[in-house]
Amino acid sequence: MGLKEATTKPHDQLAACLRDDLVAVNALIRERMASEHAPRIPEVTDHLIAAGGKRLRPLLTLAAARLCNYTGRYHIHLAATVEFIHTATLLHDDVVDESQQRRGRPSANLLWDNKSSVLVGDYLFARSFQLMTETGSMDVLAILANASATIAEGEVLQLTAAQDLATDEAVYLQIVRGKTAALFSAATEVGGVIARAPAAEVAALHAYGDALGISFQIVDDLLDYEGTGAIGKNIGDDFRERKLTLPVIKAVARANAEERSFWVRVIEKGRQKDGDLEHAMGLLRKHGALDAAREDALEWAERAKSALDGLPAHPIREMLRDLADYVVARIN
Repeated sequence: MGLKEATTKPHDQLAACLRDDLVAVNALIRERMASEHAPRIPEVTDHLIAAGGKRLRPLLTLAAARLCNYTGRYHIHLAATVEFIHTATLLHDDVVDESQQRRGRPSANLLWDNKSSVLVGDYLFARSFQLMTETGSMDVLAILANASATIAEGEVLQLTAAQDLATDEAVYLQIVRGKTAALFSAATEVGGVIARAPAAEVAALHAYGDALGISFQIVDDLLDYEGTGAIGKNIGDDFRERKLTLPVIKAVARANAEERSFWVRVIEKGRQKDGDLEHAMGLLRKHGALDAAREDALEWAERAKSALDGLPAHPIREMLRDLADYVVARIN
């Protein structure tokens, strides 16, 4: 039985193809999340990392490096770096969002406290910069440092725009490019940079990660209204947290005066009551907002696949193409 028959999901196929590299990444993560003087650091970090997750971002780095025929060892450092940055942002996000669940388990801020989550997130950011400097590449350092700043900027923009009904799709895209796509594109780009791939291939890897990250976030926003409890969050969490995600932005843009007053009450003013989520769902369906957001996600997935045309033929390239399809298949 071939690899594709043995594992049906593209990220599983990538993980199987890159198994040895992924084992090395996990070992490095365990080593570097340790702390001799503050045992709470590995406790909090291990709680989140042990909860699972697809390791999608580090897999992208490993895949990009392999696709570009890298033969060194620093792709392991970069993949661990990407995972540390991602984990740090999750710890911080759960504090900002006052979340109680992450990857189907109680969030770290609920089990410990907000202070621990923020400080351990800071520690992981610091560890990520230690790891990336060990590669000796200023280009890699610049890419990941810029991505870290862009992620923080995207989160702050979301904080200021999330409950403002004037937020439009252009602002939403700017937020998503910051808080989600920046790390996807950095993850793929540094894989090509460390392999010293031609500039055109590095640009193609960046474009793939950017488009994949945008598609991924739109799908996540859709799953908040259309998913199941199996995705590790409660249906309607974004609505209860008054987040202006793409489906809601589309529905607000098409709302009549009465509908807009509803959105003002539940999103801007936060005066929610029983039955509001169901009413919101009805408005999303009435205006075709969910279908329109789904079309956007599919379009970004197509852009991701098109970007791969600028990369050399390789089995991993086809897995990355399948991955873009899988990201949007979650909502079909």
